[in-house]
Amino acid sequence: MTPHLPFALSRPLEYHHTMQVATGTIVEGKVVLEGVSLPEGTVVTVFAKDSEAIVRLPSALQAELEEALEEADHEEGISGDELFRKLQKYG
Repeated sequence: MTPHLPFALSRPLEYHHTMQVATGTIVEGKVVLEGVSLPEGTVVTVFAKDSEAIVRLPSALQAELEEALEEADHEEGISGDELFRKLQKYG
């Protein structure tokens, strides 16, 4: 028997290289984007920040995270276009 999954988790996960990230606020019950205009009917997924949420990590994990962030700050990155080209070979 398959456990019941929320709708978002019951569909196959997909990634579209044309995705974009936008920030917005709720105004009169609707999401109003900042600096982005999407065509009518565009399907979006919204992740809401919980300003009250606090994440506490064990000290060893906190140190590992800080080390990884510091390492990432010193690495050379690649452009978004290059990343998408590399990802296309998996899709």
